[in-house]
Amino acid sequence: MFAGSYTALVTPFRDGQVDYDAFEALIEQQVTAGIDGIVPVGTTGESPTVNQSEHIDIIKKAVGFSGGRLKVIAGTGANSTSEAIHLTRAAENAGADGSLQVCPYYNKPSQEGLYQHFKMVAEASSLPLMLYSVPGRSVIQIDVETVSRLAEDCETVVSIKEAGGSSERVNKLVQAVPESFSILSGDDPLTVPFMSVGARGVVSVAANLIPDVITRQVKAALSGLFPEALEIQKHYYPLLNVLMTLDTNPVPIKSALALSGRCTAEFRLPLVGLTTEKNEILREILTRYKLI
Repeated sequence: MFAGSYTALVTPFRDGQVDYDAFEALIEQQVTAGIDGIVPVGTTGESPTVNQSEHIDIIKKAVGFSGGRLKVIAGTGANSTSEAIHLTRAAENAGADGSLQVCPYYNKPSQEGLYQHFKMVAEASSLPLMLYSVPGRSVIQIDVETVSRLAEDCETVVSIKEAGGSSERVNKLVQAVPESFSILSGDDPLTVPFMSVGARGVVSVAANLIPDVITRQVKAALSGLFPEALEIQKHYYPLLNVLMTLDTNPVPIKSALALSGRCTAEFRLPLVGLTTEKNEILREILTRYKLI
């Protein structure tokens, strides 16, 4: 089971290549802040625009740089089952602690298709799997009943990153899955609401920038100190909101890291950087929180 604070790690680029020096430095910052784990090459890690060789190399580097000091849940999902299996096996061979399996996007499979997809991936590897339901990107969600079937039928399906924006859905998931199955928020502004009804942590975009804050918030909530967790949420909500809504993720968070000197604001097409106007909005909010 996965619980606690996990960072959906960005993939830094420099001159068209993965910047592994910046990548290692980002991981060191996560370790220092007490983050429980990192999730490389997911959506925030720009997985759609890295090639397969780079994808596997990023996972290997994440495992090596982490050195067993935090968990590595590798993003190895795909809308092709065979590709998801290949990447998941590669992550297992690299020493990852788990795999993030996004809901297949674009081809819009039925719930039975989703079940068969995730079941086949689970059977192809011994890695613990974290499902990822994100209807805002994949158009469809993994229905509660499908999650329940997978949790019952596949012993390695142990968690879900829930990015559907609904506390009621988290309530239903809690009722439908075993106690050992963990639900993690996939949306920073909803971490406290989700944890208040049974989620056990977050896969956080904002933790790239403020890992110490996310760690404190999640630890407070897991300890039942919801007033403390809520105060953190209220204080940082303006920042979280900007990071998640100013532009398509990961453009705002990587741009924030660039403004704070941690990596370049380099993206691969079709993603592009912020407009001058949006960059100024970001600069103002970072200055307000004394992050630059």
